[in-house]
Amino acid sequence: MKKFSKRYKVVAKSVDKSKVYDAKEAVGLVKKNATAKFDESFEIAIKLGVDPRKADQMVRGTVSLPHGTGKTVKVLVLAKSPKDQEALNAGADYAGLEEYIEKIKSGWTDVDVVIATPDVMGEVGKLGRILGPRGLMPNPKVGTVTFEVEKAIKEIKAGKIEYRVDKTGNISAAIGKCSFDDNKLYENMVTFFNNILRAKPSTAKGKYVKHISLSSTMGPGVQISESSVPIE
Repeated sequence: MKKFSKRYKVVAKSVDKSKVYDAKEAVGLVKKNATAKFDESFEIAIKLGVDPRKADQMVRGTVSLPHGTGKTVKVLVLAKSPKDQEALNAGADYAGLEEYIEKIKSGWTDVDVVIATPDVMGEVGKLGRILGPRGLMPNPKVGTVTFEVEKAIKEIKAGKIEYRVDKTGNISAAIGKCSFDDNKLYENMVTFFNNILRAKPSTAKGKYVKHISLSSTMGPGVQISESSVPIE
């Protein structure tokens, strides 16, 4: 049985589990309950009416949040010269090829995003067993396999995040920090949700969005109504 801290039990009392909140009201409530000793992430979780076991119902993509995530993202670019230097000039934390391939083979994965140029994917593909389970494998569908490394780095550093439905039909993501003002968190949430709507598979039947909740890293979830989120 999961045990909750005294702090969690106190803030949980402020959330009516039987109530579906207006989105703006929920943002304020989540921020109020973010009482941990660090700047908690502001998170969204969406339950979708899809079957992720079917390839044509996989919901996956990227979204650029208007106000970023508030997180410092460490980027590794796997590329040959001169693209490696271009990557460093654009703000990549690490760039190169053979050196980093060997480091990864030795177990190093201390980065948040890996970008690779198409011409090195033959070598990078061999790292799939290491990078794949950590969600770090470069993928052209989400813009991390590209020769436009400068553009990719700047988008990621500015707040572009990747999302993917899990095997139970849920999508969750950190879309800001609880230190952000209410409007910025609300706008990030609206942008993220609308992107999920646009990613609806044509083969998905029945109700697509079943449940939406907001929370902080250490706080209780607050369910919100779909109708309170504007469609853009």
